[in-house]
Amino acid sequence: MLTIKNVTKFFNNKKILNNVSLHVKKGEIALFLGSSGVGKSTLLRIMNNLETIDSGTLALNDKELNLEVINKTHLIGMVFQHFNLFEHLTVEKNITLPLEKILKYTHEQSHKVAENLLTLYGLFDKKNTYARRLSGGQKQRLAIARAIAMKPEIICLDEPTSALDPILTSHVANTIQQLAADGLIVLVASHDISLIKKLNCTIYFMSNGSIVETASSQEFNNNEAQFPLIKKFVDGQA
Repeated sequence: MLTIKNVTKFFNNKKILNNVSLHVKKGEIALFLGSSGVGKSTLLRIMNNLETIDSGTLALNDKELNLEVINKTHLIGMVFQHFNLFEHLTVEKNITLPLEKILKYTHEQSHKVAENLLTLYGLFDKKNTYARRLSGGQKQRLAIARAIAMKPEIICLDEPTSALDPILTSHVANTIQQLAADGLIVLVASHDISLIKKLNCTIYFMSNGSIVETASSQEFNNNEAQFPLIKKFVDGQA
């Protein structure tokens, strides 16, 4: 279980995160929903040691997470909004390079992992294609495959559907759902309201750096009126 407790973050004396607390179990999806600038992406960046926290704690399975070494332990994977792929490398090399350089896999080991993941994500026929030549949906799948290759326990996805059409959004939602089914803790930051109906998740609606309303997607879809802040956002009034 991931435990986030009273996490607070300031930028230039402005409070970006305000005592954010929640628990996410293995195999669960936490959807951080809200407008731009409410702190969703900042929370994911903190998880990946891309930002520091001013106060609060994070723990995994009751053991405090040392975020300073998180990039060495690979407990947490990150899929960025703009993918951050190695655009000048082939699809396969985007997966094998980190495995060989960071995890010290042999060429044969990394090649096998890459082939399995590219098959799983429908990219095997693109393995020799340069990443820059992929479509947005293909890049998204490659970014997820690359993150999964490092065998994280937690995966963070920042605005995973922002550049995708509705059909591709459904495909990515299915992929996210499968990540949870495979036992990962999945954190998603998004303003895409369609994910409420596409994911079996817990919605953490954020405003001004705080979680102001929480609901399971099933609870919200069954009775929207019970969650007025989320409903207002979904209706485009927030």
